[in-house]
Amino acid sequence: MLPDFRVRQRDYLLEIAAGLSGELDLKTLLERILSVSIEMLAGQAGLIALRSDTLGWKIQTSVGIAPAFLRAITPLLADIPSSVESVEAEIPEINRLLDHMTFAASMGFLTGVGLPLTSRQKVVGVIYIFRSYLGIFSKTDKSLLRSFANQAAVAVQNAQLYKQVTQEKQRMEALLNNAGDGILILGSDHKIQTCNTSFSRLYGLDSNKIQGMDHDQIIQWNGPTQGVTLEQAEAGGWPLTPHALLYVEGDLKRQNNQVPLPIGITYAPLLSEEGTLQNIIATIRDITRFREAEELKSTFISIISHELKTPVALIKGYVSTLRRDDAKWDRKVVNESLQVIEEEADRLTGLIENMLDASRLQAGGVSLKQSDILLPDMVSRLIKRFQTQTSKHTIVMDFPEDFPVILADETRIQQVISNLISNAIKYSPEGEIRISGQVRPDRVIISVSDEGPGISPNDIPHVFDRFYRSPEMARATKGAGLGLYLSRSIIEAHGGKIWVDPAPQGARFYFTLPRSIN
Repeated sequence: MLPDFRVRQRDYLLEIAAGLSGELDLKTLLERILSVSIEMLAGQAGLIALRSDTLGWKIQTSVGIAPAFLRAITPLLADIPSSVESVEAEIPEINRLLDHMTFAASMGFLTGVGLPLTSRQKVVGVIYIFRSYLGIFSKTDKSLLRSFANQAAVAVQNAQLYKQVTQEKQRMEALLNNAGDGILILGSDHKIQTCNTSFSRLYGLDSNKIQGMDHDQIIQWNGPTQGVTLEQAEAGGWPLTPHALLYVEGDLKRQNNQVPLPIGITYAPLLSEEGTLQNIIATIRDITRFREAEELKSTFISIISHELKTPVALIKGYVSTLRRDDAKWDRKVVNESLQVIEEEADRLTGLIENMLDASRLQAGGVSLKQSDILLPDMVSRLIKRFQTQTSKHTIVMDFPEDFPVILADETRIQQVISNLISNAIKYSPEGEIRISGQVRPDRVIISVSDEGPGISPNDIPHVFDRFYRSPEMARATKGAGLGLYLSRSIIEAHGGKIWVDPAPQGARFYFTLPRSIN
């Protein structure tokens, strides 16, 4: 029968071991294990090191040991074997090395003892306790210590697994909440178990309120959908395989009477090993830009086909007329016909150049060939050219005499000013067109104004968009809606800005160019 103090020691160890098994915070657990170990072995200092498959040995916690001594001990840990079969022979050898080190370092300790932490036939860590006296442990002491060390090893491994699971959960939550697409995780009953931040933002309702609601309460379509809905698919037996993805597009009804949002939803099933549906992962993507791209594509095809059709028809008509064998045309008629053919060919060339420029902009921006240019001289040449095209407009310029030389791409800036003058002629039936220049310390400002009907306030935010044309003006004038889009890209490539101001009468466009200061 064990003496009373042995019984108390055993009961104490069992009580401590039971307490350790419920502790899941690894740092707190290691500190408690070390404290108990020092108390059981009547030590003055100690440390606990754990082994990692990826990082190797690392001292996790210590008491009463100088940092320099810890650094000296760390290399010895690499000699501890990983298997239970060989550790019994190696730990005493490590203990002897520690005794030698403690003596050499004059730490004030006479001896040290190491207890390996083993679980599932593997060494997961080691406890080292240092004391200032020599003592011999009995077989009963060693058995109790071994039992404690084994319990501690199990507790450490449980805490490590808990920490790993917690980290995985945090990683998954971070992944869900930082994903650009909305994500819903549904139960087999279609209850929403998880809702990420992106979907909450798309839908307009806090994720905590969305969680717990039915899928049908949240995913409601405004009009018909493209593709089979989740309910329709399940009525047909979906999912038949673990990889049976389901995709549907439509306009999602949202909270607070917000405008319905075009979305695409991909449903992915999560099946158990028995093939039972456990969860449905719904990934929701805002497809507004894809819709806009499709609309832009349709607009492009419509505008370009119309713009190409007219000059081609005119060229073909005049050529067919001139080639008639039953008529003889005088020189004046031939020259007028050839002039129309040439103008329409130039129009086609300009349209093609604009389309090519638009494609280049999408591919990587505008390439500039900069040189010194004097804008008043350029504007004067353009005025002479455009004045010959209209008798209903008076084109004037207003530049200060000391207007500075600008470093810019002459061809591109000429293209911008030509677009603005051409639009002024096109959209104002008559009146004055004025090109003005202003000088600022760091930039110059050019404006082109006319006396036409002006631009509607509703159109001002969109006039520089690709292919945009005012509905009223589109019916009365020709054009592909590329001129102002290209002008903005050219000016921004130079580091300037372009805008349109609402005016009491007419339209007034401005653009700036940086001024190089010597």
